[in-house]
Amino acid sequence: MTRLAPTFAALKSDNRAGFVAYVMAGDPDANTTLEMMKGLADKGADVIELGVPFTDPMADGPTIQRAAIRALEGGMTLRGVLGIVKRFRETHADTPVVLMGYANPFFSYGYAQFATDAAAAGADGVICVDIPPEEDTEFRGALDANGLSFVRLAAPTTDDKRLPQVVAHTSGFVYYVSTTGVTGAGSGATGDISAAVARVRAASGLPVAVGFGVKTPERAADIGKVADAVVVGSAIVEELAQNGVDQALHLAGTLADAAHSAR
Repeated sequence: MTRLAPTFAALKSDNRAGFVAYVMAGDPDANTTLEMMKGLADKGADVIELGVPFTDPMADGPTIQRAAIRALEGGMTLRGVLGIVKRFRETHADTPVVLMGYANPFFSYGYAQFATDAAAAGADGVICVDIPPEEDTEFRGALDANGLSFVRLAAPTTDDKRLPQVVAHTSGFVYYVSTTGVTGAGSGATGDISAAVARVRAASGLPVAVGFGVKTPERAADIGKVADAVVVGSAIVEELAQNGVDQALHLAGTLADAAHSAR
């Protein structure tokens, strides 16, 4: 069992929505990412989503695309990402870390070796945006063998026929994409999200975290009323790029407080 299950169980027991904070590994360098991860955990992030930079991040909007480019230009690699996780674990043993990326870096590293090394570094799970359920057997098997959760995404376009396939082998939580489009885009009405969260939760039996387009404490609170967790990425990444670590962590703290106090 990863750290995800007890984290979400504690949130449910407290009747609180969780806060999932995203940061791009290596943007602008490894030491800054480590500082951000430690600060996010200390500011109330229940789960940290650590982006793996890739040259063609098709699900990401301009903010995270630019962050990936900065990280790659700075020399960040998948091995370097795992190194950051390992260093984070030296001081923060309990906060779950989920790696979010695309199939190519994982495939190039070798699925089995990546899963082994990710688990050894202290990661808890992986979100892989572009491996569909029909093609995930090898990757999922490697993650399962190393006790890592495979977190899948569901979207407004995931209909009742498709949803059981998407969630069949999902573990940890389901990431519900609140809008069609890319990260940082606008988000749907809370009523629509409430119904969608209930549908995904019923199909999966797992907590449902909602993200894409969450930028303000008010929006985080709205989603926190109905979802098991609120995911914020682009707003934190943009604040870091524009105003530095302290301001990015301040924003994250206000978002965490909004999610936690939503109910």
